[in-house]
Amino acid sequence: MFVIVEIAGQQFKAEKGRKLYVHRLEGEIDSTLSFDKVLLVENGGQVKVGAPVVKGASVKAKILKHLKDDKVLVFKKKRRTGYQKCNGHRQYLSQILIEEIVA
Repeated sequence: MFVIVEIAGQQFKAEKGRKLYVHRLEGEIDSTLSFDKVLLVENGGQVKVGAPVVKGASVKAKILKHLKDDKVLVFKKKRRTGYQKCNGHRQYLSQILIEEIVA
């Protein structure tokens, strides 16, 4: 059984026991969250597609830790002018564990 759920503006495929990295969520470590925007439910070959969400379906997850992603470098250069610019950033993430799927 798996679901497609929207978490922090992005869509993820979630299964029970799976760990996901999502954009930083509000909440303490070991706190439980519930996500109600379930877009699709697949259970043993039977597929339910929401319009836009599946009614009565939700996903319960636990925050494992907050961390930062690898650095992404943004390099800009213009020819023959000596212009070079290098910037970078690290995205803030949360690691969550899918504990339960209610469909």
